[in-house]
Amino acid sequence: MAGAYELPLPDASADGYRADKVFHELTQPERALTEALRVLAPGGRIVLVGQDWDTCVIDSDDPALTRTLVHARADLTVGPRAARRYRNLLLDACFQGVTVAVHTRVFTGPAMLPMLTGLADAACFAGAVDRVQADGWTADQRARAEADRLFLAVPMFVAAATAPR
Repeated sequence: MAGAYELPLPDASADGYRADKVFHELTQPERALTEALRVLAPGGRIVLVGQDWDTCVIDSDDPALTRTLVHARADLTVGPRAARRYRNLLLDACFQGVTVAVHTRVFTGPAMLPMLTGLADAACFAGAVDRVQADGWTADQRARAEADRLFLAVPMFVAAATAPR
């Protein structure tokens, strides 16, 4: 098993590189891109996929509390805003033809309740809110799901580029 900073591949040996929901966990995304560039053949493609953890859209009766929960959860991630940096990271690493697209996933059913509960629990664990606030917010989201009124939108960023020839 290898890490993002030391890929077990020879120089210029790969035609493609994909990192799917990885860069928000890296302390040194620039180093990972240097390594990606090393293993990519000239003209090889790189694709980065991930969410910006500060940018979850959740309908609730308390938007300020929801914002606090989202940001507190984001702050528990090493690089919560890595996805919004994809373009500049790729440009700084000398990749060419950089493109970025955003695809927003919308969830309206109860299947996302564990994610929302986890968000509230993480914010409580981080000390951003107390247990009463977290439980009240979770109860509101559960009631929304039961009434078919839950709304969660998560933008996923997709960046692509080419290794220089």
